[in-house]
Amino acid sequence: MFSIIQAAGWPIWPLLACSVVALALIIERFLSLQIKKITPPRLLGEAIAVSRTSTPSADIVLKLEQNSLLGTILASGFQALSVNPRISEGDLRATLEGAGRQAAHQLERYLAALATIASAAPLLGLLGTVIGMIEIFGAHTGTGPTAGAGNPAQLAQGISMALYNTAFGLMVAIPALIFWRYFRARVDGYLLSMELSAERFMRHLNTLRK
Repeated sequence: MFSIIQAAGWPIWPLLACSVVALALIIERFLSLQIKKITPPRLLGEAIAVSRTSTPSADIVLKLEQNSLLGTILASGFQALSVNPRISEGDLRATLEGAGRQAAHQLERYLAALATIASAAPLLGLLGTVIGMIEIFGAHTGTGPTAGAGNPAQLAQGISMALYNTAFGLMVAIPALIFWRYFRARVDGYLLSMELSAERFMRHLNTLRK
């Protein structure tokens, strides 16, 4: 492996850095985008069940807020209703929508960075390819009776640099693009689920308003 890095030359170091960052982002997103941390299946039903007739206690609302992202949205509705039992439907809906936007921002965290790596890695590989081609052409320059004959060692180094950087750039970009699309679809699914849950919860909160 080290011999490959040596043959690829210095242009491969930015690609190695991108691969490490991409791997860290993929692991972080896998750990963060678990359904139990975003939209637990029975949470909405439980929140409605404990508030059939009145707003639950502050302790229950706090536990709900710390449960998941969906719990944070639901808790914001309870908190707004506790502060002002006569709150208008528009203000209550605005509270839930504001909490939803914050949740969406958390869900989309680091996805832009992963997409940037997927786009930049092939360009970094292309940069290494161009530098390798420069090395190849440099091997054919010179003066004297051997001018144009080329330096075999420099020629081989240029070819290795060009091919290794092209291949490594694609090896970084392709998985990054695949996981970015996977996480993007997963986030979209969570956003739809939270939007539907918030709409149902909004109807429930309307029955609690005085």
